[in-house]
Amino acid sequence: MEDGITRDEAFALLKKYNKESFHIQHGLTVEGVMRCFARECGYGEEEEHWGIVGLLHDIDFEQYPEEHCLKAPELLREGGVGEDIIHSVVSHGYGITIGCGVTLDVAPEHEMEKVLFAADELTGLIWAAALMRPSKSTKDMELKSLKKKYKSKGFAAGCSREVIQRGADQLGWELEKLLTMTMEAMKATEDTINAECESL
Repeated sequence: MEDGITRDEAFALLKKYNKESFHIQHGLTVEGVMRCFARECGYGEEEEHWGIVGLLHDIDFEQYPEEHCLKAPELLREGGVGEDIIHSVVSHGYGITIGCGVTLDVAPEHEMEKVLFAADELTGLIWAAALMRPSKSTKDMELKSLKKKYKSKGFAAGCSREVIQRGADQLGWELEKLLTMTMEAMKATEDTINAECESL
């Protein structure tokens, strides 16, 4: 598995195409979640690879939202990123019709790619739920509270429940397992991510 890029180089590449703190924080959040999942799913030796994929998964979204996942390969190749990572990044848009009218058709194959597909959308919903809490944090969030937000169709309506459920199905997991593992991963990485964001 040839990444072609270090974690620090990947972070620099993310910041080259993403200037808004929201997008950088999202990349760091998905990186942290992917690293946790690598360890939990028995791929500890691939943790760095899983993390880099998470960090770079939305590299094209800020500047090229209408071409999301179509523009990414060009930006990633220019940054020296390996083809394995490029495939994984593109696969997280599988089955989604983007702004320019194209339906993305690169399917997640490896378990890591299926985790990225499932967790990406869910991290947005969990973070939105955290911001509604007095603490503005995931660290005191309980599964019961998260499930209530998930079932409320008006809450974080931009976070597709259909995509999250499809992600759980692709993994062969119950939705509750995906919710729990993603929430716990975000709790575990929140302080580190906040510190990295503050240092930007």
